[in-house]
Amino acid sequence: MNVTNDIRYVGVNDHDIDLFEGQYVVENGMAYNSYVIVDDKIAVLDTVDARFRHEWLDNIAEVLGGRKPDYLIVQHMEPDHSANIMSFIAAYPEVKVVASAKAFAMMGQFFGDDLSDRQVVISEGSVLDLGKHKLNFVAAPMVHWPEVMVTYDECDKVLFSADGFGKFGALDVDEDWACEARRYYFGIVGKYGVQVQKLLQKASKLDIEIICPLHGPILSENLGYYLDLYNTWSSYGIESEGIVIAYTSVYGNTKKAVEILADKLRAKGCPKVAVNDLARCDMAEAVEDAFRYGKLVLATTTYNADIFPFMRTFIESLTEREYKNRTIAFIENGTWAPLAAKVMKGMFEKSKGINFAESVVHIRSALNETSTAELEALSDELCRDYIAQDGETANKNDLSALFNIGYGLYVVTSNDGRRDNGLIVNTVSQVTNSPNRIAVTINKDNYSHHVIKQTGKMNLNCLSVDAPFSVFENFGFRSGRNADKFENCPPLRSDNGLAFLPRYINSFMSLKVEQYVDLDTHGMFICSVTEARVISDVETMTYTYYQKNVKPKPQTDGKKGWVCKVCGYIYEGDELPEDFICPLCKHGASDFEPIK
Repeated sequence: MNVTNDIRYVGVNDHDIDLFEGQYVVENGMAYNSYVIVDDKIAVLDTVDARFRHEWLDNIAEVLGGRKPDYLIVQHMEPDHSANIMSFIAAYPEVKVVASAKAFAMMGQFFGDDLSDRQVVISEGSVLDLGKHKLNFVAAPMVHWPEVMVTYDECDKVLFSADGFGKFGALDVDEDWACEARRYYFGIVGKYGVQVQKLLQKASKLDIEIICPLHGPILSENLGYYLDLYNTWSSYGIESEGIVIAYTSVYGNTKKAVEILADKLRAKGCPKVAVNDLARCDMAEAVEDAFRYGKLVLATTTYNADIFPFMRTFIESLTEREYKNRTIAFIENGTWAPLAAKVMKGMFEKSKGINFAESVVHIRSALNETSTAELEALSDELCRDYIAQDGETANKNDLSALFNIGYGLYVVTSNDGRRDNGLIVNTVSQVTNSPNRIAVTINKDNYSHHVIKQTGKMNLNCLSVDAPFSVFENFGFRSGRNADKFENCPPLRSDNGLAFLPRYINSFMSLKVEQYVDLDTHGMFICSVTEARVISDVETMTYTYYQKNVKPKPQTDGKKGWVCKVCGYIYEGDELPEDFICPLCKHGASDFEPIK
């Protein structure tokens, strides 16, 4: 097979293998790829599995047509690519071997000979001149062994990518590339996403028209597709929308719950529901699914005061491959002392970017009314985005969407002529930049609204993420008409004479009111900037960050009623009056939610 006029394929197909690396089912076999570059000097890139020595050497001899190779380039030392190094040297005694220093050390371990008499040691940036073809070597450590080098031929614009862009399957079988390449990647390379990202960054600087991996087909069309997939996989991104359910079931009750949940997810718009019985499926395919989709449901039983063994193996297969940036939900089953959900969640304690579903399904031996209701709640939570995207099922009047506007949190300071004042606001935006105009909207019930309308000036303090809850209590939950909010916090002064906070801000701006807009319950002050200072580079406090990390969780245990989403105030009672105003933060009934 000709890759280009000068580059020939001399690899082999293996249809005898059943388990690659002793664990991965390969129904369509494997390809062990090797290449020859024919130029003034001849280079052979990598060998093949030991069982195919004669076929491989015959392929090389046919391409060479009586010529002798000058170099054997060893990019990767796994035995399926390096096993025939000594056989090649026996056939061509004058050949030089080109490899990294670490690869030569491994040759000493595998063969008892580090080939010191014929070494050409390469490293990042090394170049091998064959004549017309100049081979540039790029270090690719831990993709997926430490000695790996990849090779770029600048003449034909070919990247020889070692195990990168490899896949399961022989070359004489027609099958979807992505499916088996994904299973190969996450099974073999997936742990090393950071290292793959570094290699992709290096590759982005090369003009590549063909990719020649050590497994799988040569890639020469639509390279952006393959590069984009590798970027998604190695950055642990979500490739496809869908939900994976991985389960084990001893007597069928957990399986029944999984089947019901899968039906509910499909009915509520989930575009793909992949169900894996971990005791029977190909574990590598289940791992592949978990990395492909963004949401994962784990369902298992409590077993020997732990979880069912296949589930433990599955979760360990995920975490050892740096599983991250996903939503995970749990279904647990236990007749007595159930702890499966707790154990499973604990296994992800070091995983980054994991969002655990609030809804957990607790089965006590078999489904009952309570656990069936929990399945319904879980399906609603997991399909919330799919429901909202569907024009027929979406709630088109869900004003909680307003909370997703990118609000920062600020302290607006002013002075009524007697003392300094301040309040918390989250409705601030820059409306123009030439000239600079800042819009600040304040509830008319706040004393600061009255003061600023009278004085025409304010300071806008940008809170940083290190601000404690006490700042919000001080400036947000009491009125400046009756309280001195700076009594325990001596302020600093800007040029306009107003206070700015001495800590917990990353910047402040002094504002002069240029225009006022009456918005019924609120007033909008459109202001010019008279002074602006950056205090620190600490990240700005957002409303979302405040809700998740700063605001204390309300103590609702044993209570029935409503809780304020802004400050956590609890109103106890069956019904919340429509005109109720929170006594702490002054927000209305729309900012309360039922205690669950």
